[in-house]
Amino acid sequence: MIFKPTAAFVFAHPARVLAFGFGAGLAPFAPGTFGTLAAYPLWWALSLVLPQWAILALLLPLFGLGVWACGITGRHLGISDHGSMVWDEVVAFILILALIPQSIAWQIAAFFVFRFFDVVKPPPIRQIEIRVKGGFGVMIDDILAAGYTLLCLALAQRFFD
Repeated sequence: MIFKPTAAFVFAHPARVLAFGFGAGLAPFAPGTFGTLAAYPLWWALSLVLPQWAILALLLPLFGLGVWACGITGRHLGISDHGSMVWDEVVAFILILALIPQSIAWQIAAFFVFRFFDVVKPPPIRQIEIRVKGGFGVMIDDILAAGYTLLCLALAQRFFD
């Protein structure tokens, strides 16, 4: 049986709070989807105070924090890439939001395309997820899914705009 983390477990350690997307990963179903949704208010708050280049620069330390937080949390859970750890979705989707056109239609499309790639994990994402463990492994597969998403959206923009 897979361990079902509780709020008490999550909020007992700062790495867990971050790995669980400030609690978004505690959603009773589809925690990755809730983690992706949690990126919206963070991106919005960042975009109010920072230019696009600064948000993009901030993603590198946020990724590094995710490697640390997800690595520790995975060890605490005994499962290196537990589905309730959603910081990877948060960081990857902030990357997407920072690079796409700033309309609600593009954001909605980005959400669904990203969720598709994050769930399906086309090559080489699945292979990397299997081979690369620890916090880096947790974080990198979602960055790759973000790359696929941005590529698809760029193609859509090229053909439909």
